[in-house]
Amino acid sequence: MAISKELLAILACPKCKGEIHLNEKEDGLICDRCNLIYEIRDGFPIMLIDEARELKP
Repeated sequence: MAISKELLAILACPKCKGEIHLNEKEDGLICDRCNLIYEIRDGFPIMLIDEARELKP
């Protein structure tokens, strides 16, 4: 299940409040500023800082 464009437009990184975008696989939301990815599970973004993974350099 894909994330709607309307939802993407209002979501922000919970850590820095910056913009986020879908990754290539469309299974996570990336914050470039924090270098974090928030997983999308069953069509729902998990926007918890403790659940986010650090992106590999």
